[in-house]
Amino acid sequence: MSLDLSDSLHVEKKTVFAEVVLPLPIAKNYTYRVPFDRVKEVSVGKRVVVQFGRSKIYTGIILSLGERAPEKYEAKYLMDILDEEPLIIPQQLAFWQWISNYYLCNLGEVMNAALPAALKLASETQITLNKEYQFDKTELNDKEYLIVEALEIQPELKVSEVSKLLGQKTVMPVLKQLFNKNIINIAEEVNERYKPRKRSFYSLNPVYRNQETLKELFEMLEKRAPKQLDAVLAMLQLSKQKPQVTKAELEETAQVSAAVLKALVEKEVFLLEEKIVSRFSNSEDGTESTFELNEYQEKAFNQINKQFEQKDVVLLHGITSSGKTQIYVRLIEAMIESGKQVLFLLPEIALTTHIIERLRQYFGNKIGVYHSRFNDNERVEVWNKVLSGEYRVVLGARSSVFLPFNNLGLIVVDEEHENSYKQFDPAPRYHARDAAIFLSTLYKAKVLLGSATPSLESYYNAQQHKYGLVELNVRYGDAVLPEIQVISIPEEMKNKTMQSHFSNVLMQDIEAALEKKEQSILFQNRRGYVPLLICKTCGFTSKCINCDVSLTMHKSTGKLHCHYCGYKDDIYSVCPACGSVHLEQKGYGTEKIEDELSILLPSARIARMDLDTTRSKMSFQNILSDLEDKKTDILVGTQMVAKGLDFSDVTVIGIVNADSLLKFPDFRANERSFQMLAQVSGRAGRRGKKGKVVIQTYDPHHRIIDQVIRNAYAEMYELEMAERLQFKYPPFYRVIQIDVKHKNQETLQNQAEYLGNALKKQFGERVIGPEFPLISRIRNYYIKTIILKVEKEGTSMVRVKNILKETIVQFQTEKISKGNLVRIDVDPY
Repeated sequence: MSLDLSDSLHVEKKTVFAEVVLPLPIAKNYTYRVPFDRVKEVSVGKRVVVQFGRSKIYTGIILSLGERAPEKYEAKYLMDILDEEPLIIPQQLAFWQWISNYYLCNLGEVMNAALPAALKLASETQITLNKEYQFDKTELNDKEYLIVEALEIQPELKVSEVSKLLGQKTVMPVLKQLFNKNIINIAEEVNERYKPRKRSFYSLNPVYRNQETLKELFEMLEKRAPKQLDAVLAMLQLSKQKPQVTKAELEETAQVSAAVLKALVEKEVFLLEEKIVSRFSNSEDGTESTFELNEYQEKAFNQINKQFEQKDVVLLHGITSSGKTQIYVRLIEAMIESGKQVLFLLPEIALTTHIIERLRQYFGNKIGVYHSRFNDNERVEVWNKVLSGEYRVVLGARSSVFLPFNNLGLIVVDEEHENSYKQFDPAPRYHARDAAIFLSTLYKAKVLLGSATPSLESYYNAQQHKYGLVELNVRYGDAVLPEIQVISIPEEMKNKTMQSHFSNVLMQDIEAALEKKEQSILFQNRRGYVPLLICKTCGFTSKCINCDVSLTMHKSTGKLHCHYCGYKDDIYSVCPACGSVHLEQKGYGTEKIEDELSILLPSARIARMDLDTTRSKMSFQNILSDLEDKKTDILVGTQMVAKGLDFSDVTVIGIVNADSLLKFPDFRANERSFQMLAQVSGRAGRRGKKGKVVIQTYDPHHRIIDQVIRNAYAEMYELEMAERLQFKYPPFYRVIQIDVKHKNQETLQNQAEYLGNALKKQFGERVIGPEFPLISRIRNYYIKTIILKVEKEGTSMVRVKNILKETIVQFQTEKISKGNLVRIDVDPY
């Protein structure tokens, strides 16, 4: 039977359309037409270059493919396809969809949070000369002439470069004139940001590997270039250890300059090769685990595995220093042996840098680290290594839930109670612990939540048998729980035994620790020097011009700072309101604690760990390394010092003012105070040495302090849960917070009332507000808050969220909503 070629020549080409996620806060995804010649290249999860709007170009992710064209608009063509293989795997796309639906945000906002910046290409307007057009330079004005001259020297200029050239911000009118005269071309060019790290390696030319040619080379160099001979000898020495040698190694061993090596390359004695290398240290494969689990740890380890047979999520409630990390290590080892990947979540970057060295002892270069302090290129490198399966364990902060795991078997959420797992701004406002639990369902993985002071929600889920529960109530080794002493600040002040902000007891304990060459940690949950500068004559206080908050005095910068918008003002010595010189400093932060301690204990080596001292990439590591190497005697810090730090010689913990935690207006204040005080106390006496905790407070008989002293977590839980049920709070009710913002306070009042009434029509008494929050203006936007409380039992949260979205969209289409911002936060606390 002969083949009818005429039919095959007239095969109808199918038009394929791609639904693309753009990194923009838009409610719907945009659909693009795939060029016929690129149909075979497209697939879900690949990055594509697309035009959106008049001229802007973005990198998008293909969410789906189909043959149906959009009905309401004409689809533009995809401009380019960037990946040979999908960058985003199906589980990630499903995870993005869940984040978008659960936390009521747009898919583009999830994409923005999930992808490292270097994987989202930069779109920058490029200016080039139109070489096909002849023009007279004398007809150009000064600014036009400068641009043309610059383009004759450099063929392409970015708009930002033209702005610098002319010394003005607005350059588009000048460029438009040149464009209208047909002198320049303007185009959007997309640039790939990720650049792999490359390093030059030297090797000896194989020609000189036999004795005769090598001897001839020696004789020639000995007479003419003795320094080059030194380099060759160094190469022979180093090449016994490795086939290729870096420039730095050669220069150091041979004691020669770069010019010598260059000459040897030109003579083809050395071969030079550029290779892509990792940005991370290539440690060994890890040593054998040398520790043994004690009987309590072994029992807990076996219970966890048994619980995993029936439950997907298990809560490990282990007191501080009970050895939870060693149990994690054993579980991770088992997962690696079974060929699975592990995600190890930590709430703080400080903890990540601290614990990574401990885990690298066991897992070597199988472990990767991922957090926001890494630069763009480093984050892409980790992303690629997770996608390829090279990293079997990833240790990271909350953003690491978005990594492209291909075979995830276990997620460990350490310190699961920590509020740092919650992303507050910008959207998506997700909670990494809750997101990790959903993520595990996509991979059929297990989740272990670990904490000495679990969140009440997690403990409630364990009590309701939704999660498994394993308890570990004995400290590891010889470590015993520290002695806790509560000091009444009013009593100390009455007896005149306070030295500045430190009680006599605390000072004596710190001095005793210094004499024994032991270390102390002081906790004050407020950074800066002084929180409030007030005029004693008229009561004037320094306030931020953009926010309804007082400015905090920082001695290190000599400025008054706003911790919300970054505004700074000079520290004044005369009251700007009444001219009085009688100004008083109220309160104290970590900076003042550090300052005054250095006066009281001049020989002590004091360090500070707060947001101000940990802004640079390696700052956490340097501070903690100094503490571990005993270069620091006293560490002063905010809540960062409360989270999982483990140092053998820390024996004294001082909580300078516990009331800043206990008196906070929040339904979680008691829970968080218990957690913070217990966690800070747990840093003391972790390796056999008896620890001492001194809690200074104006209210020594507070219930929470008493429960911390007795380690009565269960009692605290029962009392708090009774209150939560009575006042309709989680875990019995779901809470959604809606913030309405506007720059005009009166307009905001009308808008918030309108939206509040619209929501009350739908949800009735479940809606509370609108009310001004504790801080009612931030960055010049006034804020009104509406709270929606929905009972868990018998209510469909999907339906509630759909009605909420529809109501807000309807509100935003009304004239009254002009100029406002609406911010939705699901599970805001």
